[in-house]
Amino acid sequence: FCFSLLPALDCTVKYSGYLENSDKPFCTNCKLKFPQLMKLGKDITLWGLEIGLLTMKKGEAARFIFTPKYAYGSMGCCPVIPPNATVTFEVELHGFLDSAESDTFFELMAEQQRTFPLQKVLKVADTERQFGNYLYCKRNFEAAKERYKRAFSILHRCPSSEAEQTQINASKLPVLLNLSLTYLKLECPARALAYGEKALEIDRRNAKALFRCGQACLYMTKYAEARDFLLRAQRVQPFNQDVNNELKKLA
Repeated sequence: FCFSLLPALDCTVKYSGYLENSDKPFCTNCKLKFPQLMKLGKDITLWGLEIGLLTMKKGEAARFIFTPKYAYGSMGCCPVIPPNATVTFEVELHGFLDSAESDTFFELMAEQQRTFPLQKVLKVADTERQFGNYLYCKRNFEAAKERYKRAFSILHRCPSSEAEQTQINASKLPVLLNLSLTYLKLECPARALAYGEKALEIDRRNAKALFRCGQACLYMTKYAEARDFLLRAQRVQPFNQDVNNELKKLA
C-alpha cells in the first residue's frame, strides 16, 4: 500500500479504538468538542482506518474490525497493543476538505501561481476559507485569520475580462466578511473596519459588511459613524435582529 496514492484529504473525525474483548478504548478523541483536522497518510497512518475513511460520507458513523495486517501488524505497539492484535474502531466522519489543489498551489513559485488557471485559484481560495471557518468554529481566531488572509492574498490577480472580475469579487466578498468578523473577535476594530470597507467596495449594500463596520466603529466609540453604518444596514434588512439590537446598544 502506497501512502503517496492517497488523496490529500483533511478529515475531522471522532474515533475510538478497542482491543478484542475490551469495552475500554485504548485511544479516543471523543472527549473533544471539536476534533482536530487530520490528513490521511500523515496524521492518520493506520492502513485499515485510511481505507475505511475513504469509503465514508460526511456525517456517517461506522464500525470497522481490522485484522493485524490492516492494524498494528505482527509486532503490535507495546505496551498498549499486543502482537497480532485484531482491533475495532468506531468512527464518525464529521467532514473533510480536499486540500490537494491547495497543497499543489502553495508549492509553486510566485510566477507559476500567477499563471494558475482562475477556476483552480478560486477553488484554492475557497478551500483556505473553509479551513479558516473550521478554525473559527474552534475559536482559534488567530489561526483562522491567517487562513482567511492567505485566501485573500491569492485573489489579487489581474482579470482578463469583466466576467473574471465578477468571479474574483464573488470569492473575495465572503473572505473579507470573515476577516472583518475575526478581527472583531481578536479585538482589533480598526482592522475589522478596514476589511468591512473593502467588502463594501465590492457590494455597497451588503448588510453584513455594513453591520461589521458599525460594530467596529461602536467598539472604537466613533458613534456617529457607527450610527451611519448601522442605519444603512437597517435600510437593507429592516427586520435584522442583530442590527436592531446594535442600534439599541448605540442609543
